[in-house]
Amino acid sequence: MTATRLPILDAVGDGEGSLQVHLDENTKIDGALVIAVYGKGGIGKSTTSSNLSAAFSRLGKRVLQIGCDPKHDSTFTLTKKMVPTVIDVLESVDFHSEELRPEDFMFEGYNGVQCIEAGGPPAGTGCGGYVTGQTVKLLKEHHLLEDTDVVIFDVLGDVVCGGFAAPLQHAHYCLIVTANDFDSIFAMNRIIAAIQAKSKNYKVRLGGVVANRSKDTNEIDRFNNAVGLKTMAHFQDIDAIRRSRLKKCTIFEMEDSPEVIAAQEQYMLLASRMLDDVVPLPANPLKDREIFDLLGLD
Repeated sequence: MTATRLPILDAVGDGEGSLQVHLDENTKIDGALVIAVYGKGGIGKSTTSSNLSAAFSRLGKRVLQIGCDPKHDSTFTLTKKMVPTVIDVLESVDFHSEELRPEDFMFEGYNGVQCIEAGGPPAGTGCGGYVTGQTVKLLKEHHLLEDTDVVIFDVLGDVVCGGFAAPLQHAHYCLIVTANDFDSIFAMNRIIAAIQAKSKNYKVRLGGVVANRSKDTNEIDRFNNAVGLKTMAHFQDIDAIRRSRLKKCTIFEMEDSPEVIAAQEQYMLLASRMLDDVVPLPANPLKDREIFDLLGLD
């Protein structure tokens, strides 16, 4: 298969000295609230995304979750299975998208949440930004975004290049999932820098922080105060959330207990806030040395 040359912005477009994957005007998402979920690898983005999707659906919203990771494991707690990726399905028809039906790549999950796994290129090759663009293009071709209220992009790992940041070109808000530790907050700072760069040319803004797997939030609070962020939800290290992933289900399908009910209420509150109480946060990233000096024990 011939490699596809990616369109790029000018070097001064989204970031000084950088080359960026350019947003195709035909793939703009109109009408729906679009949220991109970022954070350090392994911090719980997929669990957060899936439970947030479930919470939106329980508020009566029509939800689409798009997993943007070659592991294609973003949506299995919603669908109870590992679904094929968009790239795999496109390859099966030699990238003739007109031969595909929606049911070939979009799968209904918990409470009607629609689920898609974009997938990615083989390890060490290609660009994840191209994959995201092809996925949204496919959705537009099949008119699958016209009846959607909320779209959630669940994005792998830290932002290290324009391809990783491609979902930010579609989003209204970015939620950053972090723990109360140095490495997670350091990654969060890089994500803030990426959003600041993308906001020069796109509508994306910071929506806030999800504190995850953390009893305390003192380091997160210290960082938030320094850069201009705020915490939208706080999930302590709740074993029921971990067990829900092992059971391949959302937290809303777990047997009731005080900690399960508390987690459910926090996800419902987060969904409500993203609908009614979210404001763009003009946060500014710190220099690496500044974070090093800011966080930790004296």
